[in-house]
Amino acid sequence: MTRQLQRITATTDVHSSFDRATSMLAYLHAARAQSLMVDCGDFFEGTGFYRFGQGQIEREVLTSLYDLLAPGNHGWPHYFEPQLHAMTVCANTADGSGRPLFDRVRIERIGGRRVAVTAVIGLQAFNAIPANQRTGHHVTDPTQALREVMLEHHHRADAWMVLSHSGFDEDLKLAAACPFADVIFAGHCHSDTYGPVPVGDTLVVKGHELGVGYATAEPVGAGWAVRVGAFPDTSLIPEDLALLQEKIALIGNTLGSRLGIVNEPYLNTLLDRRLLLGEIATRLHTGLGADAVILNETALRPVPLGDVLTLGDLLAIEPFGNQLVHAFFPDDQSEDDAKLLAHLVEHVGPLAVAPTPLPPTARIVLTTDYIADTYLCGRTHQAGLRLGQAVRSVLAAPFADAADALQGGAQ
Repeated sequence: MTRQLQRITATTDVHSSFDRATSMLAYLHAARAQSLMVDCGDFFEGTGFYRFGQGQIEREVLTSLYDLLAPGNHGWPHYFEPQLHAMTVCANTADGSGRPLFDRVRIERIGGRRVAVTAVIGLQAFNAIPANQRTGHHVTDPTQALREVMLEHHHRADAWMVLSHSGFDEDLKLAAACPFADVIFAGHCHSDTYGPVPVGDTLVVKGHELGVGYATAEPVGAGWAVRVGAFPDTSLIPEDLALLQEKIALIGNTLGSRLGIVNEPYLNTLLDRRLLLGEIATRLHTGLGADAVILNETALRPVPLGDVLTLGDLLAIEPFGNQLVHAFFPDDQSEDDAKLLAHLVEHVGPLAVAPTPLPPTARIVLTTDYIADTYLCGRTHQAGLRLGQAVRSVLAAPFADAADALQGGAQ
């Protein structure tokens, strides 16, 4: 099939959300005939589809339906796999010698225009990559990197498209600092702002996350028409994607396994991460005898719950397989717990802490392996418990226990 590209179609932050995969796959397959297909990062990690498939489904979707990728902080190592590395662009990442980790720009012809497509990852997003995954990798200021790429390639392009994994607010600043960009496709933020928002002559737009929708940009007149859409419902899958759909369905059946009856106050509601992590932190502090417990809200995802907790629910709530570990407080923070907590909030978001305030004698904290290895002094030893196990024990009563409780109540 000879493709006649008329627009760019962008997704972002899919996070392995394949519960509605048929609609997404069918739309992208049809759109590919006339669209340059791009993703703004974090296609990997976030559900049991990734935990069971270890990226195989995501890799097959990307190599079958997409043209260019921006790297995200989730699934960072996957962007170095040969097939995906060849598809990835990023202007502001380099190795220890200063060599770019990826191609910095691609020139594509869209609607008769020479369009330069580049990408950046925000400083906060890059620093959120687990430390062991980015060893020897470095990030530079996105604004400066984009200006350098534009100056180097301005004679080759009529228009500039930026795929950004930085967050919508950061991309508004980026648009103001880089007015040569025609469209910035945003990612990473998981906000309710989708745009398009004009900043001078630049449009900032974001597609709906978690496999729900997309954003497009199409040349119109001297500028670009930008819109956001949702994947239309369909039960029909293109024939050449039928095998992929079967793989997704097979994992989906496993994820439907029922684990227990959801406890109050989480029953039939959108999960309150703060409430759940607060309860978990308190239980861990009293049950495991740690000086303190520190957990980050972003370790969990807010998932709608019914009356039964399924394996899919659990792996969507805690998709990253965090191990609970004991770790030392950093030596330079030992006299200032408030400073340590503020530092963690800045980098990982809101925290659940027990006890509060932290006792002045606390020197070892129970936390996740991600926080211990990235922001503290490394782990001292494993706690023998995964965060997902703690989530399950607080959220739901196993069916046998629930039946016993109901029988006891009847007596």
